[in-house]
Amino acid sequence: MAKYRVTQSAVTQLLEDVRRDHIAIPELQRPFVWDSVKVRDLMDSLYKGYPVGYLITWQSVGAHLKGGQVAAHQQILIDGQQRITALRAAVAGLKVINKRYKPIRIRIAFNPVTEEFATLTPVIDKNAAWISDISELFNAASTYGFYSDYFAANPDVDRGLVEANIARLEQIKNAQIGIIALNDDLDVETVSEIFIRINSKGVPLSSADFAMSKIATYGDRGRNIRKLIDYFCHLAVAPHAYADIAENDAEFAKSGYLQAIAWLKDDSEDLYDPAYGDIIRVAGLLGFSRGKASSIVSELSGRDPETRKVDEARIPVAYDRLEAALLEIVRKYHVENFLMIIKSAGFISCGMIGSKNALNFAYALYLRLRADDSLAEGERKRIVRRWFVMSMLTGRHSGSFESTWEQDIRRIGSLGAAAYLKQIEESELGDGFWDVALPAALETTSSISPYFQTFLAAQVATGVRGFLSKSITVAAMHQQSGDIHHVVPKDYLKANGFPDRGDYNQVANFALTETSINISISNKPPAAYLAEVVAQIETGRLTLGEITDSADLDRNLAENAIPSGLAEVTAASYPEFLDQRRRLMAQTIRSYFDQL
Repeated sequence: MAKYRVTQSAVTQLLEDVRRDHIAIPELQRPFVWDSVKVRDLMDSLYKGYPVGYLITWQSVGAHLKGGQVAAHQQILIDGQQRITALRAAVAGLKVINKRYKPIRIRIAFNPVTEEFATLTPVIDKNAAWISDISELFNAASTYGFYSDYFAANPDVDRGLVEANIARLEQIKNAQIGIIALNDDLDVETVSEIFIRINSKGVPLSSADFAMSKIATYGDRGRNIRKLIDYFCHLAVAPHAYADIAENDAEFAKSGYLQAIAWLKDDSEDLYDPAYGDIIRVAGLLGFSRGKASSIVSELSGRDPETRKVDEARIPVAYDRLEAALLEIVRKYHVENFLMIIKSAGFISCGMIGSKNALNFAYALYLRLRADDSLAEGERKRIVRRWFVMSMLTGRHSGSFESTWEQDIRRIGSLGAAAYLKQIEESELGDGFWDVALPAALETTSSISPYFQTFLAAQVATGVRGFLSKSITVAAMHQQSGDIHHVVPKDYLKANGFPDRGDYNQVANFALTETSINISISNKPPAAYLAEVVAQIETGRLTLGEITDSADLDRNLAENAIPSGLAEVTAASYPEFLDQRRRLMAQTIRSYFDQL
């Protein structure tokens, strides 16, 4: 059975189909990423009869058109948005959205003598030899006056040449552009595979891209729901853009959605800055108990997950559920309280969290648990905190995580979150994990390793001090000045048989310390710099940090999971030191996890 059909459409017909919403372009209200030079080049290619590539559309059942009509089969444009937007700008004379979300015109000029296209500039605008804006020609009721005005301003030109070239320019309206229309019964994965094979750049479209495109087909409501996702993600990173959105997108401002995310204009938190794909996934878990973004597309298409048949009555219900989920997701109170839970687990900076999916699932879990009135707030926080750290340690949300997500959500629903979490902990975080697997996982040079970052989170959460620091905590060093220090200095190891970074840059050789202490230690071996600490304890004269008590020194080493025999560590015993420290770090993490 054919999965698609190929047709040709004239530029003017294509633009009319877009105007009437028979072809939906989800990107129309997003910033136009092409510059005017690319628009000029597209016009030049059409003028010369060069191919400009196929557009790819995907049929959408039950889409809402302008005037309140519902389309049996509306086409969603999934490849070619920038080309269509460029045509709307240059041929139809319509405005595009710039990076400040402000509508602007892109004017393309044409010289009918030299047959050149150019972006309109003040100099060209004053030059009578140029047609300043080709859209005026395309949209003129009659071209007679157009020709007369041009020849009056340019009496010496070759009239036959100019008439022929302007006539050729007009034919851009009739230029044929190929459209590959994919059938509506194809699933997202098949559509994506076809797209990759057709698209010469080979850039895959994600399921979230399809979901965003599908959302936008549901009339004004769908477009504004899509903008809610887009703008929330954008403002989370760039709060200053709020004024531009409020000023330049009147439709969205009137929808009420803007008010829901207005709090972001004063937000400076960067622990969780989700992309639209993240929000789609959280909404899928919260609103539909589905882990795949493609499942949202199926839901919004009215496809029954049991029968696989389309029931259009399911579509408005699906949009209601999506909207309700999104309004919970973007709510200030929920975002701030969730981030407080994550920070209370010791993850206080975005650099400590390598898995955005771990955050996504934890946020969805937090929002679902809020709907359970039988749970006390403290228990809700405990579950979310432990789930997040468990997922960081086990890599539960890495790789092919979507099926795991759906399984987890189903079992949380049937067993309860606390019981299911306990089941996972008993199966995956037993003695073998803490005593064998975790120390082995800490045998890495990656300072962004989730295991090392969880160790640092444990230090933050328990309020311990940095290495050889009298009072400054690891948490303070994360937020102010602190260095990752080699406990056994790098230069010392390189000079004594360990020249490879894979040896001296083991995370078991890392500790957070004050910059001044790091500088004072320099390349001295542990025996030498600890001797300085002992000397300052005995004399009271500070030369390395501020520790003046031997018991305090022992406590500081223990806080940093450093073996008590550090002073005896040499290059020869360095491998044994690493092994001991990994085990101590694993014990620190286990103790911290038990107390979450």
